Amino acid sequence: MLLYLTDYLMSFNSGFRVFHYLTFRAILGVLTSLLISFIIGPVMIEKLRGNKIGQSIRELGPQSHYEKAGTPTMGGTLILVAITITTLIWADLSNRYIWVILLVTLGFGVIGFIDDYKKVIKRNSDGLSAKAKYLGQSIIGLTAALFLYQTATLPAETEFIVPFFKSIVWQMGWVYVLLSYFVIVGTSNAVNLTDGLDGLAIMPTVMVAGGLGIFAYLSGHSEFAQYLAIPYLPNAGELIVFCAALIGAGLGFLWFNTYPAMVFMGDVGALALGAALGVLAILVRQELVLVIMGGVFVMETLSVIIQVASFKLTGKRVFRMAPIHHHFELKGWPEPRVIVRFWIITVILVLIGLATLKLR
Repeated sequence: MLLYLTDYLMSFNSGFRVFHYLTFRAILGVLTSLLISFIIGPVMIEKLRGNKIGQSIRELGPQSHYEKAGTPTMGGTLILVAITITTLIWADLSNRYIWVILLVTLGFGVIGFIDDYKKVIKRNSDGLSAKAKYLGQSIIGLTAALFLYQTATLPAETEFIVPFFKSIVWQMGWVYVLLSYFVIVGTSNAVNLTDGLDGLAIMPTVMVAGGLGIFAYLSGHSEFAQYLAIPYLPNAGELIVFCAALIGAGLGFLWFNTYPAMVFMGDVGALALGAALGVLAILVRQELVLVIMGGVFVMETLSVIIQVASFKLTGKRVFRMAPIHHHFELKGWPEPRVIVRFWIITVILVLIGLATLKLR
């Protein structure tokens, strides 16, 4: 939005050209969303607490979580507000990638909001039914995938890239739609499964968004893309502004969500942020890098799949409790230890993902 204003102001002072630099707007994006979070956060938490919009704790969960009952939830709304305002202020709104990722993020946020609303306000412990939730996710995911496929103007936009191997490239055709759908919906649910401890989901999300933001910036720069043997995607560079908004909003939320949490993210935040990461990976053609960087999300999801499959097939459980972060809690790890160690693992995985830029 402000980009159009600076275009006008440049006719009076060339110094306003600085706002056209992606890196400068990315820095402003982080600071803007962080400031919005700090301003809105306390007010929103007080409103949630005043309206008794508190988290209910499942009986089968670790006993240490019972004391968290009543902690305000649906705090992911704060993240979405900060991301949306910041993106609208600093991003180039003529870029279709920006609108796709913003609308998908908000769409999944609406699904999460309805689920949280039913659970917390309507006191329906089941919330939105699994079928209804999956249907909503599928409609948004497929719509985004089809739109991106139909509006693709370069072969690179629908190619499948294999990390570490610059010569392995597959032009997917319609398979692109199916892959994109599964990445968006799968990542959304993976982040949602991870959101079980204070700050556990938000910090890996911030780090993965930062890593993919670097890919976006490099992919949108012809010389960098050619040098690093990654797809040149002219529209992708602008995504770093969205990533910056997500990073700032995530850090701002972590200020209130760090252990012991003053507010929980809820499905409204987890589903939306997961979808955002999925769309990011698709737009920069780095789905496999997302699997590497988001290894914690993958591990959490696999632990649930393994647990359910094992119990149904053998009647035995592999883990003391799934998702796997609860397994470590029941082994005696204090909650902060589980959280920080999962963060450290994410740092390592993000660095490995970034290393694929040079190992091609």
